Amino acid sequence: MGAPTIRAALPGDETAWRKLWRGYCDFYGASLGAQVTDRTWKRILDPDSAVMCVVAEVDGQVYGFANCVVHENTWETQPVCYLEDLFVLPSARGHGIGRALIEWLRNSMRAEGWARVYWMTREDNERARRLYDQFALADGFVRYVIKQK
Repeated sequence: MGAPTIRAALPGDETAWRKLWRGYCDFYGASLGAQVTDRTWKRILDPDSAVMCVVAEVDGQVYGFANCVVHENTWETQPVCYLEDLFVLPSARGHGIGRALIEWLRNSMRAEGWARVYWMTREDNERARRLYDQFALADGFVRYVIKQK
């Protein structure tokens, strides 16, 4: 497999993105309604949305994505980028696609003036953590979630 090209998601990527999204949700055991998926895709394509997506393409096929939210924060004067979802097709793992997506975000951080890029993963997601630890070590924070029911 050749080196991936990282680029912004385009309308024509919808089928590939939805396949990756389904794989990502399955990995995390998340059952999201169609309206969530539809809205997420619409926000990705909306230039006024804080949600963005970059895809990793090799030879015309999309093998991975990074869904991100660029937002203001109270700890820096510059915006930050939250890497909310990163997924690579299982058949394409180990070929540098995840690394290329994170490298693209790190380069964008420098170019766009973001203060930082940050993300979370499950503690037991060992394969991903081996990659992530090459960029930064986990900071020891524990996540708490209050959901509206």
